[in-house]
Amino acid sequence: GWQRRAAAMLRRSLWLCLCLCSCPARGLRIHEYLYFQVLSPGDIRYIFTATPAKDFGGVFNTRYDQIHLVPADPPEACGELNNGVFIQDQIALVERGGCSFLSKTRVIQEHGGRAVIIADNAYDNDSFYIEMIQDSTRRTADIPALFLLGRDGYMIRRSLEQHGLPWAVISIPVNVTSIPTYEMMQPPWTFW
Repeated sequence: GWQRRAAAMLRRSLWLCLCLCSCPARGLRIHEYLYFQVLSPGDIRYIFTATPAKDFGGVFNTRYDQIHLVPADPPEACGELNNGVFIQDQIALVERGGCSFLSKTRVIQEHGGRAVIIADNAYDNDSFYIEMIQDSTRRTADIPALFLLGRDGYMIRRSLEQHGLPWAVISIPVNVTSIPTYEMMQPPWTFW
């Protein structure tokens, strides 16, 4: 339990140190982490880790204590959404694939979403963060776009389906530096 977590945290810290020491002075932009907490449904009341898009999208200027995380329908969000009305002023959960990360972000922005969380379509991915980069179209997006591990996205969607819920309630972003390590509620399927 805690030994494995401590070892994983040490590995992550060493990796971060190596990156900071070997990366140019531009700063660490490769794997900045952003955290959000699912408040409801209760069976996935965990703190999840996501990574911001590398070179497109906005940043979180506001902390949302309770906002809906609405799975897009269709999940890949490459065109018109069937549930776009529910995404207005909320955050969309989208699945990777079918079109570029930027295209998905623009679809959610056009539906009035405040941000988009794009989960990997590899449901067994519990450790590899993909760098979301600009496509070749020279378009832009103003809302934040985050990448989520496939396992995390799958578990969130599965919980919503099991409870018959149209969305989760989340807090985003969450400042994890103010939370004591023993209170950090990471998903049990994620190794830190």
